[in-house]
Amino acid sequence: MEAVTITTVDRSKTKLHINTRLIALSAMFAAMTFALTLFVHIPTAKGYIHIGDAVIFIAASLLPKPYAMASAAVGAALSDALSGYWIWMPATFVIKSLTALAFTSKKKKILCAHNFTALVPALVLCVGGYALYGGLVIYGSLPAGFVDAPANAFQTAASAAVYISLGAAMDKSGIKKKIH
Repeated sequence: MEAVTITTVDRSKTKLHINTRLIALSAMFAAMTFALTLFVHIPTAKGYIHIGDAVIFIAASLLPKPYAMASAAVGAALSDALSGYWIWMPATFVIKSLTALAFTSKKKKILCAHNFTALVPALVLCVGGYALYGGLVIYGSLPAGFVDAPANAFQTAASAAVYISLGAAMDKSGIKKKIH
């Protein structure tokens, strides 16, 4: 008779465990994006200003790109749907997904040179993306699409300030090592 050896598997490092953790973190960031966008906003001429983008920037600095993109798209688009701005959902889904692409989670810290630089494309995507969508799809006039450009620029700047503050605190706490 042959001896049967039973081995145990260390599930802390399995792909299933890692994917489940990343999905859970993505859902948490989507919920936080949704909440900070929907419940903490200021109405403008054609939309609203919020700080939900700060969570998108944090998520994109912590999560692999596909998870960060999904988190950003779902959280932001749901807030559009439930705040009465459902017509902006397609633009939000694309713009916030692309915004997450600008950041990296591969550095040791959240606030690295790459992620500071990523705030520029985030600004361009927010201002330009919503202006183009509004002008071409909603209003039928490109100049009309740029009416909220200053508000969108302010929104990105406010979110960047929150991102830098939160990122500094999170880097100081070493949270990135705990997540990865």
